[in-house]
Amino acid sequence: MEWRNIYRGMLMGASDVVPGVSGGTIAVVLGIYDRLIEAINGFFGKEYKKHLMFLIPLGIGILTAVFLLAGLIEWLFEHYPQQTQFAFLGLIIGVLPFLFQKSEAKKTFKAKHFLLVMIGIAIVGSMAFFQTGEPAPVTNFSPTTYFWLFGSGFIASAAMILPGISGSFLLYVIGSYTTIISAIKNLDIIVILTVGTGILLGIVLMSKVIHYFLGAFPIATYAVVIGMVIGSVFVIFPGWPTNVMGTIVSIITFSGGLLFAYLLGKIEYR
Repeated sequence: MEWRNIYRGMLMGASDVVPGVSGGTIAVVLGIYDRLIEAINGFFGKEYKKHLMFLIPLGIGILTAVFLLAGLIEWLFEHYPQQTQFAFLGLIIGVLPFLFQKSEAKKTFKAKHFLLVMIGIAIVGSMAFFQTGEPAPVTNFSPTTYFWLFGSGFIASAAMILPGISGSFLLYVIGSYTTIISAIKNLDIIVILTVGTGILLGIVLMSKVIHYFLGAFPIATYAVVIGMVIGSVFVIFPGWPTNVMGTIVSIITFSGGLLFAYLLGKIEYR
């Protein structure tokens, strides 16, 4: 059992709560993205025990972070939104050198790969134009509401596993984010199970798609992933603070995110 996956899972779970930050991006930061896709795909195969040893502690960490940190993340974004987003910006930008290193971009990238990088940037960066107001949490549930929540979980989870695309941000766009966060905080089991089922199905199906492309077109896939990670910077960037103290604190949190990504990279990519 890979018990250090618990802390990895907690980082992924905490990021999945944040609109604009992708758990897939954090998996890239941690150097486990390829293994994550392989483990999800191999879960129903002959080597399922080996993959379970990887996935169980990761799942424990993700669930722990989602249930314990949902309130904290929400509080940080309510009271210190810019500073918190700058920390995540530093974290995301800090992973790019490791992505270029892993894909050996200097040797392998050709004109078509740089075009794929631009496509990845455009796909994720365009999401910045879809930010809308989030409605109040739903309190009266019907079969249609549960189907909507199931579909929300499916769509969001398919995005969660892609670096750069935030599943929680898609929930925000769909309009189900506050309803799901409220259900988690209030331990509404029926809503949690409905959304959770959609999430599991979406992760399994999307992981098969990604697994195929990583095997058949590894360099091209990494080019798109790099573009998606860069594109997420445009989605998360909150704008510059309007006062000196806010600017100083944002620079500090940004630097902290960069440092954290660097230290993680030294540990995970060695």
